[in-house]
Amino acid sequence: MVGTAGGGAEEAVRRWVEAGGGRLVLDGGLATELEANGADLNDPLWSAKCLLASPHLIRKVHMDYLEAGANIIITASYQATIQGFESKGFSKEQSENLLTKSVEIAREAREMFLQEHLDQSIPAQKPILVAASIGSYGAYLADGSEYSGDYGEAGTKEFLKDFHRRRLQVLAEAGPDLIAFETIPNKLEAQAYVELLEECNIHIPAWFSFNSKDGVNIVSGDSLIECATIADKCAKVGAVGINCTPPRFIHGLILSIRKVTDKPILIYPNSGERYDGEKKEWVESTGVSDGDFVSYVNEWCKDGAALIGGCCRTTPNTIRAIHRTLNQGSNAQKLPVA
Repeated sequence: MVGTAGGGAEEAVRRWVEAGGGRLVLDGGLATELEANGADLNDPLWSAKCLLASPHLIRKVHMDYLEAGANIIITASYQATIQGFESKGFSKEQSENLLTKSVEIAREAREMFLQEHLDQSIPAQKPILVAASIGSYGAYLADGSEYSGDYGEAGTKEFLKDFHRRRLQVLAEAGPDLIAFETIPNKLEAQAYVELLEECNIHIPAWFSFNSKDGVNIVSGDSLIECATIADKCAKVGAVGINCTPPRFIHGLILSIRKVTDKPILIYPNSGERYDGEKKEWVESTGVSDGDFVSYVNEWCKDGAALIGGCCRTTPNTIRAIHRTLNQGSNAQKLPVA
């Protein structure tokens, strides 16, 4: 694990990117693949349900993404919260152990992958990293509000800090390489995360990833530029970007982020479909194929994206195609190292 003691979070991420040849590949959708492998995720815990019922499936999906060429696998903790587990009857200690388990499973998958490829040079040369996922408060609510950012009376910074504090501490203590604050839907939650990183004295590089439904602002209507500025000013944030957003919006969003930060930019869009929080399903099947999805990749590289993968409804085939495109080398420009 590389912490920030020998430099800032941004420098740590840049070192990894440089070690990866100028680009790193993120994994793709977790829940989609868990369901494809037989998991029943009809539960408020969503993919975190598998931490209880079928951790072997989580490990398998992590392995599938590593085999597809991912450099970074994201833990099954997006919807895993102490409060969520306690609502299922688990004690606080048991709930914290399940959060820890999400990181342990990903680390085990990495070790298994590396052991299986000991006779190959490429995996040894390029970083294989574990990012501990922290979903928004809206993800815990399981009502789709991570796609609106409307938290009602719960929308205060102190409330959000209290909600996330212990979860952040437990995940950091479990030994991931990165902390992934994902699908951040409003400016307030980004501010809460920044203060928690400082107050909890976290020494693991974090990334902030926002989502947008109009290609201009984040889903709450808050300015993406303002949100990216919040992330830019935090020394503990090593990369800033976009996830769970249709691919067609990414070009403009990267350009907006680049106006206010020189930190590495990460991009992992969804397949182009829209999630209906009330029906709890993906609708408007305007998703793009793996080939179409990858057709955007070179543009994103030219825009300055350094970490590229997929989010909801993307698969190992998507990641394999991204990996192949990035490793062609002819169209990818390396990220400058500060």
